[in-house]
Amino acid sequence: MNASAKIGIGSSLSRVDGVEKVTGRAKYAAEYNVSGLLHGMAVNSRITKGKILSIDEAAARAVPGVVDVISHLNRPKQAWLDRSWKDELSIPGEPFKALHDDTVLFAGQPVALVVAETFEAARFAASLIEVRYEEEAHNVDFEASLAEKFTPSYLKRRNNYHPPKNRGDAEAAFAAAPVKMHGEYHLATEHHNPMEMHASTVEWHGDGTITVYDKVQGSQGTQAYLASAFGLGKKNVRVVNAYVGGGFGSGLRPQWQVQLAVMGAIHLERSVRVVMTRQQMFTHAHRPECTYSISLGAEPNGKLTTMINDATTSTSRFESNMEDIVVWGMMGYDCPNASGEYAIAPRDTYTSADMRAPGAATGMTLFEIAMDEMAYAAGVDPLDFRLLNYSEVDAMNGTPYTSKALREAYQEGAARFGWAKRSPEPRSMKEGRELIGWGVATGMWDAQFSKTAARAVLTADGKLEVASASSDIGTGTYTVMVQVAADTLGLPPEQITAKLGDSDLPEAPVEGGSWGAASTGAAVQLACQSVAKKLLSAADKLEGTPFRGVNGIEGLEFADGAMIRRDNPDIRVSLTEVMAAAGLDRIEVEETAKPGVHDMVSMARKSRNTHSAIFCEVRVDEELNQVRVTRVVNAVAAGRIINPKTARSQILGGVVMGMGMALHEETFADRTLGRWMNHNYAEYHVPAHADVHDIDVIFVHEPDPEVSPLGVKGLGEIGIVGTAAAIANAIYHATGKRVRELPITIDKLLETPES
Repeated sequence: MNASAKIGIGSSLSRVDGVEKVTGRAKYAAEYNVSGLLHGMAVNSRITKGKILSIDEAAARAVPGVVDVISHLNRPKQAWLDRSWKDELSIPGEPFKALHDDTVLFAGQPVALVVAETFEAARFAASLIEVRYEEEAHNVDFEASLAEKFTPSYLKRRNNYHPPKNRGDAEAAFAAAPVKMHGEYHLATEHHNPMEMHASTVEWHGDGTITVYDKVQGSQGTQAYLASAFGLGKKNVRVVNAYVGGGFGSGLRPQWQVQLAVMGAIHLERSVRVVMTRQQMFTHAHRPECTYSISLGAEPNGKLTTMINDATTSTSRFESNMEDIVVWGMMGYDCPNASGEYAIAPRDTYTSADMRAPGAATGMTLFEIAMDEMAYAAGVDPLDFRLLNYSEVDAMNGTPYTSKALREAYQEGAARFGWAKRSPEPRSMKEGRELIGWGVATGMWDAQFSKTAARAVLTADGKLEVASASSDIGTGTYTVMVQVAADTLGLPPEQITAKLGDSDLPEAPVEGGSWGAASTGAAVQLACQSVAKKLLSAADKLEGTPFRGVNGIEGLEFADGAMIRRDNPDIRVSLTEVMAAAGLDRIEVEETAKPGVHDMVSMARKSRNTHSAIFCEVRVDEELNQVRVTRVVNAVAAGRIINPKTARSQILGGVVMGMGMALHEETFADRTLGRWMNHNYAEYHVPAHADVHDIDVIFVHEPDPEVSPLGVKGLGEIGIVGTAAAIANAIYHATGKRVRELPITIDKLLETPES
């Protein structure tokens, strides 16, 4: 192998954890073999709001194998103050505390835990628990909740929320606009449905310490949360999440099953496992429902003069979840007058939560449907309309981007899709009894970089281990770590092991927001560079000191397991020889990658975002109104791509979830009972294999040395943003029917009059 052939950044390396997963050796939270394990099954509230009057446990306790029934009446000691229950991504309000008291806040709330020797016994016994309630009036209807909507008093950044910055006089400009449109848009509630249900296996060690195998997106955040909530102390809690079967935001915050499992272990001083059923997965995190009023004004040629945005999303009564909804169009398009208002509406459900590209997947998608409407109103091709109103800077904040190759994404995506062949009139493209429609939309997401640490250990046999507490939620972090290490030290991937998903490992934040590859990759690179420096020092022990005079590691190339002088490539020595000459058994370093002073100044002065251009073809059966998404081209500008193969997979997954948002996913609330009705895979529809046809992914060349140390922007979320809008816009082009509510189901196409 020569230096140019090494596997490193930019190579399409197959997932290094792939064999473990397909052979079943990869252990997920509910799969760890723990001796003396007990199984817990939650009893869920049958009412939506009220008080628990009594719990009849007699029948459940009589079931063979039942060890105990835990409720607010006999639970172990836990913290009383809300601040002790704040997790890494806490939001304003009172965090939910399972079995804390007799109050019921939402339908499906766990009110008791049956613990038994077997899962079957626990499940059966849980069905025998009789709970008497004092029921109170509730509301789960979003439309009704709008009467109580409010804008919180805190107007500063809170997790995924940035207050909109208005400019100009949007109302006056709209009144004077020669061309204008107004629309009321709606996105239904969506629930996270990763393949792996939320589960926790708590191993009781007998000395007051526990190991928690948890389905969560951040081990150290959960460690701190459990230590605080149950008064255990961090040193007594270890959290492991080595493999996560999809998160999509549902595991950003610890969910109630880990509270119950830890309670059971403390109470009984035994190991306890609690696994949510698929139905119970609908009792916690979900994407908030949204209503979004958008008004746009333009000159006769289509140049935007004003935009007015007003959105409301749902939250619970006990926490105030806010997302960036109205800012995306205000940031993305050149328009002198723009205003945005945002409120939240409380209802008696669990708190809405981050779900893949929170805020943007909702706000950008609905805004892009409005942009399509405006393009038609102005008589301008939808792609030309976006190019006409293109902004080279972040239009809301007035800051330049570290990089923005969206114009190139439009061009490359349109060329690959064949947009120039599009017939502009709705209902003008047809084959057989299928109407054909082509739509376009823009995607935009944040490019974030978070403080992350990594350890690198090189041993005398030439093997390298890189480790960080970062999580791999299916995005390919294991592979990223190996590739960055291989690129930095020139070792073949098979000699490198990545360890992650363990609170005992070097510090890392929760995995989310598409910052994982950029942050963990930068930490691994830094640690490996430190190993390289130690190797250069150790090379002084080599006979003849062949590397003397080299000006730091910048003067070295690492390839094929060897150190090579850049100024004289004939001088190369294997890393194992260098370590042997210096008498080293191992080199171990730990480094932390974090924004420096220069980076922080840059973050304040420049916007960091990914962008995409999505082109979509749909076919609509004219008689049945059945929609098929037959072609998608997604052109993505996301900085440096570490691994084109796994990066493509991320975009494919995002596009498929966008299809779900556009055509399938919707959780219905029963207003009378106050619960989600379609809480199963039979009735909560997600795209299946037959729904997914050709998806073409383009990565636009976008070098960006400012956005992160590796020039990486992240890909986990940009794939979904705007995809549903491209589908909706294609449906309009096919049918001439404008649907402003997602998902676009057959009944809406039947009911919607032609525009």
